[in-house]
Amino acid sequence: MLFLTGTHISVPALTGSIMCMGVATANSILVVSFAKEQMEHGMSAAEAALTAGFTRFRPVIMTALAMIIGMVPMALGLGDGGEQNAPLGRAVIGGLLLATFGTLTFVPVFFSLMHRNDPPIAETKAMDTNEAQA
Repeated sequence: MLFLTGTHISVPALTGSIMCMGVATANSILVVSFAKEQMEHGMSAAEAALTAGFTRFRPVIMTALAMIIGMVPMALGLGDGGEQNAPLGRAVIGGLLLATFGTLTFVPVFFSLMHRNDPPIAETKAMDTNEAQA
């Protein structure tokens, strides 16, 4: 977004980047934790990742949109001294657009690849229980 708007990298722009990383991380954790819960209910990693991506779509979009809409006035840089913090708003908006796309596409794919050989957690717990009873 900074490149598209011709904004130079500055301390406020880097601060906006750090803010984006925090929101993107929180959204990614939301998707991954839901996928792990689905694996505990007996789904495979691919099914759990797909379900997590679809089920958590709305909360992730709502979180990102709330921050993006909140940053629009700052990104416009209107008013006295508004151009000082405009890079922060622009960095947040651009970063969240990219991070939200990544959270909803790359995170479930990466999760399913990382856990493709793992048995569903419900099956593992059932095997552990049977071994303990034997």
